Amino acid sequence: MPAIEVGRICVKNAGRLAGRKCVIVDLIDENFVLVTGPKDITGIKRKRSNVKHLVPTQEKIEIPRGASDEQVKEALEREGKLDFMKEKVAPIPP
Repeated sequence: MPAIEVGRICVKNAGRLAGRKCVIVDLIDENFVLVTGPKDITGIKRKRSNVKHLVPTQEKIEIPRGASDEQVKEALEREGKLDFMKEKVAPIPP
């Protein structure tokens, strides 16, 4: 299972958003990815994130690379993961 891939649901483990879930939307390079919550679901707006600050989960949704927040939200609704995304978890130390 590739851990860092488009559509993978992760938990932020650093910063003020630690413990919130996000979705990887695009791969920038080996150290950075583009993530989104979307903001109205988890509170994480679309931004660049260091992969060291993410803990991948087993969950994955099918989205195209560079998907918009609306496309991510539709995919989460389609796969029934909206409630899973809204749950906060304790941050996992690296």
